[in-house]
Amino acid sequence: MKKTYHLSWFIIADFAGAFAAWLTFFSLRKIVLGENPENIFQPKVLLAATGIAIFWVILYMLFGFYKELYRRSRLKDGLALLPINLIGSVVVFFTLLLDDAGVGDYLTYYKTFSLYYITHYFFVLVNRVYVISLIKRMIRKGQIVFNTIIIGSDKNAFEIYKEVSENSDLGFRFIGFLHVNELNGNQFENKLRNFGSYKNLNKLIRRAYIDQVIIAIETSEHKIIQEILNKLEGVKVKIGIVPDMYQLLLGSVKVNQLLDIPLIEINPEIIPQWQQILKRTFDIVFSLSVLFFGLPVFAFIALLTKYSSPGPIFYRQERIGQGGVPFKIVKFRSMYLNSESDGPALASDIDIRITPWGKIMRKYRIDELPQFYNVLVGDMAIVGPRPERQFFIDQIIAFAPEYKHLQKVRPGLTSLGQVKFGYAENVEEMVKRLKYDVFYIENLSISMDLKIIFYTIAIIIQGRGK
Repeated sequence: MKKTYHLSWFIIADFAGAFAAWLTFFSLRKIVLGENPENIFQPKVLLAATGIAIFWVILYMLFGFYKELYRRSRLKDGLALLPINLIGSVVVFFTLLLDDAGVGDYLTYYKTFSLYYITHYFFVLVNRVYVISLIKRMIRKGQIVFNTIIIGSDKNAFEIYKEVSENSDLGFRFIGFLHVNELNGNQFENKLRNFGSYKNLNKLIRRAYIDQVIIAIETSEHKIIQEILNKLEGVKVKIGIVPDMYQLLLGSVKVNQLLDIPLIEINPEIIPQWQQILKRTFDIVFSLSVLFFGLPVFAFIALLTKYSSPGPIFYRQERIGQGGVPFKIVKFRSMYLNSESDGPALASDIDIRITPWGKIMRKYRIDELPQFYNVLVGDMAIVGPRPERQFFIDQIIAFAPEYKHLQKVRPGLTSLGQVKFGYAENVEEMVKRLKYDVFYIENLSISMDLKIIFYTIAIIIQGRGK
């Protein structure tokens, strides 16, 4: 609730800045062009200013300006606004100002564009600096605090606790600590409450409304970090890891500094919001196009499926999607009826359950086509880790707990694991394929998706599916 309230400050500040900037520009440009200024309080001018202000708020939202509220830097915001405002100003110029009656030659174009860009940047920057300064002041006074738990009880953890506690600008309110090894001793003595083992982490987060988790354990215990991160998968808390000297020298991790305290921050956002929106828009447009223009092909495949063997045309099966939410995946049926009467089983190259027509469909992945419906309704994406059944997920997690990271994103119709490894015939192969999907998530981008799509098309054309 408090975060929503503070978010509204940023949105109102940006809206007001953009609104005031347009009215100021509307008045000043006539003076700059050597003409008499117009009345800025005309209904059409106020309406235009409102629409433009809404446009700017949406643009800032797309570029993630409302994601982090409490760790914003006035300097970084000022620098980040420069390219974003350039993009927005170009859109406004070509949409509203290029054909304006008052615009004549190229010099006038440059003057008009520059005046609007500078005016807008000034008003928005002033408003943002004010809101960020207000937030920082509230943090320093303790009016905004973040419930924090530190994992570790040795000297390393205690040093971090002392450094963080001395900086009121961070707003961390330490609730207590969790140890990873009781034999390490307790450096906190009576300064922090001992909540026991790190295995109690999830329970403590729910009970104490934890906002921040700081992992400060010895280098020899770093193997435990993965286990802790697996526990925190899907939990809405900020995570900071104290790096060791080797990691700092190697430069193998991205270290953010909270004042003078280096922390490896685990970013829950896989890709920027504007890329998320672009990825989802592409999924919708592409799926609609395939479903609409491919309708005759779908009908032909449906007839062949219907008459190739007794049973329905489509096969629906429960799979696990983003955030662990189950959904029904849709495929053209490629197996005989009751093929899993003895329980869940993965398909293989010599699987007698697959119909003759089903083998052809699987070779060219035709049976996957109805999943464009799943993409359209939001269960899946064009590209993402392939969704599995809970029965197999439980077995995979027993060998590779990091599988949970795959549920950060929507499952895909095609994936890097499927392109590089292919279909898995058993749990062991699923675990081997996992490394490709983890790599995909850690390097997710629009360009990565396009590469996987091209690879998939090549595989389909060559008939290298199963």
